[in-house]
Amino acid sequence: MIRILFVCHGNICRSTMAQSVLQNMVNNLGLADRFEINSAATSTEEIGNPPHYGTVEELRRHSIPTVPHRARQLTRSDESDYDYIIGMDSANIRNMRRILGSSDKIYKLMSFADMEKDVADPWYTGDFARTYADVKLGCEKLLEKLSG
Repeated sequence: MIRILFVCHGNICRSTMAQSVLQNMVNNLGLADRFEINSAATSTEEIGNPPHYGTVEELRRHSIPTVPHRARQLTRSDESDYDYIIGMDSANIRNMRRILGSSDKIYKLMSFADMEKDVADPWYTGDFARTYADVKLGCEKLLEKLSG
């Protein structure tokens, strides 16, 4: 079982989008029994809230079911519970290190696509389509790495 935790600031936009996208990919490939995929926030601002309506709408446009999820905060115990803890941007990575300490399980999503760029936060940009394109690419490359 490969355990993956996606992390963003509030756990209602990018990380839940990545969770839904990767879950859909592994389901379609018949690999769901090999993966545990979840998401979390670095902040407490949105705890208990469902995915953002913009994320839900963008996923719907691509016929991807939104996983049932309520925002939760990253905890120290997540470091031992997951194999890959994947942040969406540089600020997330800094906050993840603050919460988890030094860990070799922390990655930035776009690094799997050999890119150092951040996945832009659609909470601020309003551009859920651009966020989806980056999340999809990052998840495809992550899955290639894990399958190869």
